[in-house]
Amino acid sequence: MARKPKTFTVASLNLNGIRSAERRGFTKWLKKRQPDHLLMQEVRATPDQVPDEVRSPVGYNCRWECAEKKGYAGTAIYTRSMPDAWTPGVGLDWADAEGRAIRADIGELSLVSLYLPSGSSSEERQQRKFAFMEHAQSWLRGLLKEGRPMIVCGDWNIAHTEADIWNPTGNKKNSGFLPEEREWFSEVLAMGWHDVFREQHPDEAGLYSWWSNRGRAREQDKGWRLDYVLTTPDLAERVRSAEIDKKAGLSDHAPVIVELEASAE
Repeated sequence: MARKPKTFTVASLNLNGIRSAERRGFTKWLKKRQPDHLLMQEVRATPDQVPDEVRSPVGYNCRWECAEKKGYAGTAIYTRSMPDAWTPGVGLDWADAEGRAIRADIGELSLVSLYLPSGSSSEERQQRKFAFMEHAQSWLRGLLKEGRPMIVCGDWNIAHTEADIWNPTGNKKNSGFLPEEREWFSEVLAMGWHDVFREQHPDEAGLYSWWSNRGRAREQDKGWRLDYVLTTPDLAERVRSAEIDKKAGLSDHAPVIVELEASAE
């Protein structure tokens, strides 16, 4: 009987505040699901503001990249492996001050937690989002040129296709589903990045990862798929499964969990 290949799991989760997520059962969820690598966005706290079991869960090596503004944005990575190096930021001063990216290099593998700005609150914020996207395009291309197996997880604040949003016609003029945002995401994929969740579920609509807190959006499943796990081509070939854990209930986002075959080396 053939031996089943060893696998590892990567989870991406926008917490909408780690303190709020903990009140909703974050630690219990982590112990239950036990991802090998958890990449988080919108931490909205500093490590000293949470209990030890949240700040540094047993069995994980943790690094937070906090925003200078208190209670805002921020990213973090919890990994069962010991990283060789941690690298913060994307090389854009104002975005790095908001803690919008953190990278861990673990042997041959690189993991990046990324949080794109939202543009929904004002035209000024939308222009700031476009500026980030312009910079991130060259940054993402540079990551590919490194030639390393790499996974970039996060809240991209963009629903890529009509299958990724509950009401595409009614949202065409809304931030997160603007034609130029969707085209930008297509260009990112054309570089060589793989949206591995969609590749595992190519024909399925209604697979959302975020729901507005207004009205009964979650109850009625009126959602958007804003959270993506992008990989380099070599890792895309090793994906075994991908799911959205809609039952987690930790924030207005749901965790996206991808299982990959480990390297044979």
